[in-house]
Amino acid sequence: MRAPLLNLLLITGLAGVSFAQAQTATPPQTAAVSPDAIKQREQELEAARARQKSAEEAQAKLKAEITALGQDRTQLNQQLIDTAANVRSVETKIDEAEARLRNLNGREQQMRASLDSRRADIVEVLAALQRAGRRTPPALLVRPEDALQSLRTAMLLGAVVPELRGRAEAIAGELGELVALRKNIASERDQLALDRDRVRNDQSRLTALVDERQRQQAAREKDLDAENSRAIMLSKQVGDLQGLITKMEQDLQSAAKAAEKAAEAAKQAEAKAAASANTGAKSGPAAFKDRSRTTPAIAFASAKGLLPLPVNGNKIRDFGGSDGVGGVQKGISLATKPGSQVTTPCDGWVVYAGPFRSYGQLLILNAGGGYHVLIAGMERISVNIGQFVLTGEPVATMGSTSQVASILATNASQPVLYVEFRKDGTPIDPGPWWAANEGEKVRG
Repeated sequence: MRAPLLNLLLITGLAGVSFAQAQTATPPQTAAVSPDAIKQREQELEAARARQKSAEEAQAKLKAEITALGQDRTQLNQQLIDTAANVRSVETKIDEAEARLRNLNGREQQMRASLDSRRADIVEVLAALQRAGRRTPPALLVRPEDALQSLRTAMLLGAVVPELRGRAEAIAGELGELVALRKNIASERDQLALDRDRVRNDQSRLTALVDERQRQQAAREKDLDAENSRAIMLSKQVGDLQGLITKMEQDLQSAAKAAEKAAEAAKQAEAKAAASANTGAKSGPAAFKDRSRTTPAIAFASAKGLLPLPVNGNKIRDFGGSDGVGGVQKGISLATKPGSQVTTPCDGWVVYAGPFRSYGQLLILNAGGGYHVLIAGMERISVNIGQFVLTGEPVATMGSTSQVASILATNASQPVLYVEFRKDGTPIDPGPWWAANEGEKVRG
């Protein structure tokens, strides 16, 4: 038992000394580049070229896939929603991995601090074990003094060695835990790197799919640019959100058509809901699986407990709480990561997409039945006025900082997405509409 412990402690002691020396050592003089270093750089360059070639091949494959989709709206919607879901799933995995890494790194720092604080104890144990292992007790019965010394030494060793063994075993246990901890950290970092590569690839795919969707939309809406410019002009003529909604749905052709379709769809959904109630049928998540639909899968009022949050994040403000500037929060605020993907929480028609006063970039959906969904705080919106969007479809991207004035006033370090539900112009609590698992996500 003593030999392995001694070896482990000696190695640790030497490592600690080397680490301390490395911290205080004078930087070495610049040396000539060795042949091995040149070879390593060549290998790194070759690997970079291989990665670039792989990326180019992937891009060409994606372009071919999009070309094959052609004007098939159902297939394009399926690809968009599935890819957006993949991005959100990997974003969640990255968040969880980063949280685990923070815990592991914190534990490693604690263990390092504990071992550093016991450096004197480690040195003492090392010295005692070396003495005990290398020196034999003095010869007995040569001189009385020698005999007395021998007796005292034997008594001392009998009392000290068990204690040393216990201390050595405790230190060795900590060192073993530290080694295992470092392996876990390395494994988590490797997986995190893979997940980040994966989300980058999925985001590239998503960008290409969104561009194709908007290209097709633009082909259908010839006067799209003029409509968007008129929408911005109208937004400057009103002072509040309800005024904006009313103005858009009255004065702007695309928004008016969207509102009209929403009203017709609401009537159809109500009739369908009444028929389902008579037959005992129930609406559920399966209703959202038809990617070819051009009207809401179910009435918005019947979607309680079914809707996904539009972004991965932590809820920092809830409906009815303080809005940070002396007022009452009319929606919810979610702190997100920079560049996070924003998807639609429901089916609906876009009646506004653009900047609006203190909200930054604002997206307003008419969900039918007098319901509107407002989403604000994004850096870039990727849908147009009049467009029908499906639940889970990507519609915007977060920036690197908050865009909403009330959030900026709190010096928030993360971008924040603001979400508000309205019924007949009045803000309502969106809580009952979120799916149960989504409510769990935002409690932190």
